[in-house]
This record gives sequence, C-alpha cells and structure tokens, in this order.
Amino acid sequence: MTVAPPSSRDRELTLRGRIVAAAARATVESGWSSVTMGKLAELAGVSRQTVYNEIGGKRQLAEAIVLAELQNFLTAVDAAFEAYPEDLVNAVRRACHNVLVLATKTPLLHAIVSASHGAGHDLLPLLTTQSATLIETAKTVLRKHVEATAPALPARELDVAIDTVVRTVLSHIMQPSASPDRTADDIALLVERFLAGISS
Repeated sequence: MTVAPPSSRDRELTLRGRIVAAAARATVESGWSSVTMGKLAELAGVSRQTVYNEIGGKRQLAEAIVLAELQNFLTAVDAAFEAYPEDLVNAVRRACHNVLVLATKTPLLHAIVSASHGAGHDLLPLLTTQSATLIETAKTVLRKHVEATAPALPARELDVAIDTVVRTVLSHIMQPSASPDRTADDIALLVERFLAGISS
C-alpha cells in the first residue's frame, strides 16, 4: 500500500486523530478494502495493539473516519451562519451550498461512494442505511445555529424543518440532481416558505 505521507495538520492531531487520518488517506489511495489494522499501524507509526486500543475494530474505524470527515462539512455550516447571523434563509442557502460544493471536492467521499475504488460495504452504509449517527450529529449542529438565528421558532416545526434539510442535503450529496447553486436555492426556498407559513 503506497499512501501519501502525513500532512503537517495530521502531525498536530491526537494519536487517535492521526490513526483516523492515516486510514482516510489509505482509503483514498488504495480503497477501504485494502485497509488492515496492521497496515494502518505501519502508516500511523504505532503498534497494531495501539490501533485497537485507540479505535477498536474495523467497524469502529469506519465510523471514526465518517465522523471525522463530517466535521469538515460542519465547519462549512458554521462559516455560513457566521456570514449571515441574522438571516436564516440566506444562512441555510450558504450552508447548503458550502456543503454541496465541498462534497464535489472531497476525495474521501468519492472513495466511499465509488464501488470501483473498493470502498466496500463498511463505509457506504454509514452515509445511507446506517446514517443515524451522522444525521443526528448534523442536526444538533444545525439546530444550534437555527436557534441562535431565529430563536422564536416553535420546537415541533423546528424539528421537522431541521430533519428535512439535513436529510435532503445528504441525499443530494449521495446522488446530486442539480448544481450546488440550484439545490441550495431550492432548499432555501423551502425554508423561506416554511417561515412564512408559521408566521402567518
């Protein structure tokens, strides 16, 4: 397995973070099916037992990779709400756009969804049929921002809106049906109509 050397950012990570980063690089370079705990230990510069102690088995490693990658997308959401702290519709539009554009540029995501790249069955379900943890994490972050931007929204309606936005964006990440601009505009339109409906 030939994998790019750790970046300066990777070297600043915790031990667990370095192991997960090494696994992500290996997945991009060689496919998930080629990632073994022994190879991962070699890439991270630690013992195989250390990998098990820090991560667990390969299933836990898969979850750690997906959740670590999710943080990059949530950072893009944070930036959108920072840009529009008092404008929920435009904050949602920018957040969706940021996430969808990032999805087109993320090598790990491409490796996960591409069967020809050897992504295997442990990673892809974490974005689809077994995506509950990912969805709940994304919803928690989005809820925090929405509550700060529009604190008067009723709790029930807020739950429905956040769940709909997160699941719709994830669906478009996995299978885009339009450009990031068009999809972000469409989702923002739904949020705008939703806000108009509960204020009338």
